Amino acid sequence: MENLTEKQMVITDENGVEHLCEILFTFENEERGMSYVVFFELDNPDEVLAMRYNEDGTLQDIEDDEEFEEVLEVFEAFDEEQEKTEREN
Repeated sequence: MENLTEKQMVITDENGVEHLCEILFTFENEERGMSYVVFFELDNPDEVLAMRYNEDGTLQDIEDDEEFEEVLEVFEAFDEEQEKTEREN
């Protein structure tokens, strides 16, 4: 896949299949020293995913429940802000 926009990335699954994804936002959790990306596959925009990433862009699953809950709180705040902006426009 080529011609990606600044807000897109390609993820290759365990079967070697590439998935084009749209990045909603990234953020850092300074307490954990971790960076996160929140995104969705363009073929499935209703399912939002989140993963950790490191400096070289390698993605890692979030396996800790507490860490996942923290990421979920950030996403919910983002989602509420998006809905508020849409209502105002």
